[in-house]
Amino acid sequence: MSEVIFYERPVPLNRESHKDLRLKPMPNLQFSAKAHSVPLACVEFASAAHDVPVLFAGNSVDDATPVALTGVRQDENLMVDAQGHWADSKYVPAFVRRYPFILAEKPAGEEGNDFAVFLDEASEAFSQDDGERLFNEDGSDGEVMKNVVNFLTDYQSQINRTRQFMSRLRALDLLVGRNIEIKLPGNNIVLNGLFVVDEEKLLKLDAETVHGMLQDGTLAFVHAHLFSLPCLDFLIHRLRMRMTPEELAQMEKAEKPEL
Repeated sequence: MSEVIFYERPVPLNRESHKDLRLKPMPNLQFSAKAHSVPLACVEFASAAHDVPVLFAGNSVDDATPVALTGVRQDENLMVDAQGHWADSKYVPAFVRRYPFILAEKPAGEEGNDFAVFLDEASEAFSQDDGERLFNEDGSDGEVMKNVVNFLTDYQSQINRTRQFMSRLRALDLLVGRNIEIKLPGNNIVLNGLFVVDEEKLLKLDAETVHGMLQDGTLAFVHAHLFSLPCLDFLIHRLRMRMTPEELAQMEKAEKPEL
């Protein structure tokens, strides 16, 4: 199963073994506290762009995928505070919101749909006594389960749309590698493995290509990505809030990072 960060004990949802399982609201998002970036579907770009940098991450252009940059240091999500609460009024990616469920591909040879619902049995959102039942007494999906399946199905559809979007960017050769250097007291941070849309190449596209990008939504996603880049300042602000006065004084001497 891919993309199982956050999930300690993912298992297939089973109507027999999970027949009495109930779902409670997640008390916080502490499970995501070490995610310094989070996968993002292109339909989320416009919402995320106001709050975090939307970048493309990978070993190369060929495997780069969209991410919301949520931190600048390894294993530190600057959008989550010590109590596990996401920054107030800031966008929470669907990748995070789908927890403790996930839609995963079935092993080759299994019958039925290509995907199956998995859940994290270790999640504190599940209970035998409190919350809404996943299944009705007759074994059919309860309302909460129907909502979960609809959300996961829509999310998977958006992931497929995102793959098409990335194929379009590669075909147009619009992605360029970009390293980000953040100067910290005694230990500069360099973020690599990141890509952005090359604005010069974008401006040189012919009118027919641009019109096609406008029609299929690619241009709107690109603009949202570019609009988001200054949000790095917000992450730096969140980082400063976690630093000591001595560290802050040294940071004042560092140059502002640029994308």
